[in-house]
Amino acid sequence: MTGCRVWGIILLAVIWKTTAYANATNVAQIYSNDEDEKSFELNKYIYSWTGPNALARSALVERQERLQYNCELESNEVDIPALNPELFRNILVDDLHELLYCYVPKVACTNWKRVLMIATGKWSGNDPLEIPADQAHSPGTFQRLNNYTLPEIQKKLATYDKLIVVRHPLERLLSAYRNKLETKHEKSAKYFQTRFGKKIVKRYRLNATEESLRNGDDVTFREFVDFVTDDNTENGTRNEHWRPVYDLCQPCIVNYNLISKYESLVEDATEVLERIGVTSVK
Repeated sequence: MTGCRVWGIILLAVIWKTTAYANATNVAQIYSNDEDEKSFELNKYIYSWTGPNALARSALVERQERLQYNCELESNEVDIPALNPELFRNILVDDLHELLYCYVPKVACTNWKRVLMIATGKWSGNDPLEIPADQAHSPGTFQRLNNYTLPEIQKKLATYDKLIVVRHPLERLLSAYRNKLETKHEKSAKYFQTRFGKKIVKRYRLNATEESLRNGDDVTFREFVDFVTDDNTENGTRNEHWRPVYDLCQPCIVNYNLISKYESLVEDATEVLERIGVTSVK
């Protein structure tokens, strides 16, 4: 049994290194023709497979391969859109650690932004939870990928690590509803209730009371789902808190090699921080 386990680890390592090399070569060929661009550094992706976080490392490889496989299937059925900087608005850039992070609201994005603030020196402490949430979401805190020129975007896509955190879509939808429409007396929820809640009540509730139409703070989950899934509703799915992940992060254009899951945040975060060389986060 021990021999099988060792050979399994070796086989995974060979597959992972081969996949990383092939992906790096393909992306570099597609996105860069600049002769003097520095060669892709494979060594940044090679590290020991032993240690307490080996399982998380193998899980990241499996997720990347699964994503690539499904994108290949998808590409046979639909056209992949041409590169447009605005496609990458949700991707934050950490040039210090050569990391691209596509944030997805309601999938631990506040805490990951806090972590990156410490990693990039934008916060002097080492405890992410000390950072106010509104500061983490401040528009000027991070550089976004869509603010770069197309050649710069292509180069970063080809050479940087790329992180995305995912969550079951229905669980994420419920979280958005609870946080933005069900919660009472919070500043963030008040905005969404005014901006969307009143519209939802007016459109989907028969015999709505004047109070409900005025406040929009008692939207039911059924009404919210009707709103999000209504193709005829303007702005129904455009807000990033419930827009689909594929629309926010373009997973079939961006070759994410660090795919974390909400269910394994701690293990994945430990591996991601080790991968990019960050030791300053508590």
